[in-house]
Amino acid sequence: MLLEKTTRMNFLFDFYQALLTDKQRSYMELYYLDDHSLGEIAESYKVSRQAVYDNIRRTEAMLEEYEDKLKLFEKFGHRQQIIEKLTEAIKDENKTIEEKLSLLNELKETD
Repeated sequence: MLLEKTTRMNFLFDFYQALLTDKQRSYMELYYLDDHSLGEIAESYKVSRQAVYDNIRRTEAMLEEYEDKLKLFEKFGHRQQIIEKLTEAIKDENKTIEEKLSLLNELKETD
């Protein structure tokens, strides 16, 4: 579960980091990308560990709200699934050109 959450937060951060403040972006980078502890971040910024924890939790909630509204990560995942299917269809000599074109059209419609 922890790895899944970390992976999800990293993706959400990639998609929505431009919507965050510099401080939020910095805390998230240090915590999720650079794997710093709350204590290390607190020491770097001369704030309490609780302040860092609160900021990260609020930022996580914001990222989830952005995803609920904009669905960029969900759309990305859907496109990746279609690309996988299309790649397999191209390799499969038994698939018709119509089946391959159908997947290509489905991919176009995701944007």
